[in-house]
Amino acid sequence: MRVTNKIALVTGAARGIGEAVAKLFSEEGAVVILSDIDDELGATVASGLSGEHDYIHLDVSSESDWQQAQQYIENKYGRLDILINNAGITGFLETSGPHDPENLDYESWKKVHQVNADGIALGCKTAIKLMKHSKAASIVNLSSRSGIVGIPGASAYASSKASIRNHTKTVALYCAEKGYPIRCNSLHPGAILTPLWDAMLGEGETKQEAINAIAADIPIGTMGEAKDVAYAALYLASDEAKYVTGIELTIDGGILAGSAASPNRK
Repeated sequence: MRVTNKIALVTGAARGIGEAVAKLFSEEGAVVILSDIDDELGATVASGLSGEHDYIHLDVSSESDWQQAQQYIENKYGRLDILINNAGITGFLETSGPHDPENLDYESWKKVHQVNADGIALGCKTAIKLMKHSKAASIVNLSSRSGIVGIPGASAYASSKASIRNHTKTVALYCAEKGYPIRCNSLHPGAILTPLWDAMLGEGETKQEAINAIAADIPIGTMGEAKDVAYAALYLASDEAKYVTGIELTIDGGILAGSAASPNRK
């Protein structure tokens, strides 16, 4: 019960990492407010939680949606203790592309940044206002391994995730300067098997072959699970991390620890 009685908002909670976070936080005693744009799926996930929970519609790229969420949470709960800023897109399924730096489609580029970068900024803005009434609050922003290294075929995604990495540190320092009881940290998952990979993995045997190929390049030897990220979010959201702010925590099975071009043994 590491987050007992804490009020936690999870964005993009209908599937993948967001769903895993919502379930784990519920098991650990939090009052979980799930949000998504897929209301039917999101409400279904919410109904499966054993602890106290709520569901709201929230398009993270919409400032008015965030304002409505702020008012709702303020009126019903009086404060917010945890924000898991998880909602995001790769752009492969949601836009026409292409996404390489030479031929990128500008509208696709903007869409990815509106959801990933703007969504995080609006979430932090909203959370800061709600968290001033908390005794100990935590913002956890979902960036990516792609926010640390370049991704030639996904320039918008990599750029947007890099902005999350930097904005997290800005928010952490701002809250510290203001004396707010708010910490802010970022998570950088890599090779986590979630629906975000669907557009890249294919189906059936092709999908399994693709997963095996990816796993072969991961030092630990397997792709990660959504719950691996959820446990990291739980630590940063809990009071156990009361002295941790402005950090980036990588969850990638060791990918960024070295180089794919390491020398072979003779």
